Amino acid sequence: MLFGVLNTPMVFAQTSLQPSSASSTSVTAPVNNLAQNYPNKPVRIVVGYGPGGTGDITVRLVAQKLSETLGQSFIIENKPSAGGIVASQAVQIAPADGYTLNFIAAGNFAMTPSLFKSLPFDPTKDFEMVSLFGTFGFALAVNASSPYKDLKEFLEDAKSKPGRLFIGTISPGSAQHLSAELFKSMAHLDVTLVTYKTSADVLRALKAGDVSAIFETLAPLMPQVKSNGVRLLGITDESRFVELPDVPTMAQAGLPRYAVVGWNGLAAPKKTPREVILKLNQAINEAVNSPELKQKFADLGVTAKGNTPEQMQSLLINDIQWWHEVIGQFKIEKQ
Repeated sequence: MLFGVLNTPMVFAQTSLQPSSASSTSVTAPVNNLAQNYPNKPVRIVVGYGPGGTGDITVRLVAQKLSETLGQSFIIENKPSAGGIVASQAVQIAPADGYTLNFIAAGNFAMTPSLFKSLPFDPTKDFEMVSLFGTFGFALAVNASSPYKDLKEFLEDAKSKPGRLFIGTISPGSAQHLSAELFKSMAHLDVTLVTYKTSADVLRALKAGDVSAIFETLAPLMPQVKSNGVRLLGITDESRFVELPDVPTMAQAGLPRYAVVGWNGLAAPKKTPREVILKLNQAINEAVNSPELKQKFADLGVTAKGNTPEQMQSLLINDIQWWHEVIGQFKIEKQ
């Protein structure tokens, strides 16, 4: 995940998301005979979050494209848990044959080493990176009937009522949850974060008035925005989302230097054959470059984007270091 205090350089993370001419060659390089028969049975993609969120929606779109390209079913298996740990551990111990893949995101890979006191795996050493497939921002949303018309009003009210406002997110260790923690720390707010299992649960809590606001990806919010069911006080990206030009960034809305941009990708168990990794990488990059998928992602507030396994590894390593510094700086307590 690209996370940033805007005045702090994020050179490595930004660079790792930009395909180079050399990487383009490696992505499309032919694979040898070992991968020619892959896959010859269904492939399982394990997702550490519940259905309905951006990661789940986009990985299903990618899985459909992979099924069409590679001629086998790519089946989504949801295993929601804090930090996506249960799903990642299931993939870690699976056979390294390319038939069990891990949905990875900054929330369950880049942040967990600094958010949790211990992990049953090492994100950088126990998996083979396959590819990035999308980047996206988050939003701070309130009900359309909320008295908060903009971020400054929310911040003023929260500061005048310490401990009395509640912000909803999905599970602890998720990107939404950590974005809210960073928001809380940078804005110096005394608010309570309430976590739920799925994005649908978060939206229900907002509509029921159980929370004052929520941090969520744009995908599940877009229908509510279009029907005027929720109001977006700001998005966490460094620039406005083209489909929502009237919604300011959080920095523009009143919280200078705040920016969070998420990413999603796929990984495989360690020692999965390189030829299989390259075949999957090539298929993913073809998928995210298709006009059809690009538009479907854009409708969800996501930018379709691929990279090489090496770039994915660099992105992960740099984000882990960035979040280690952020969590230390803002004293976000480990779970």
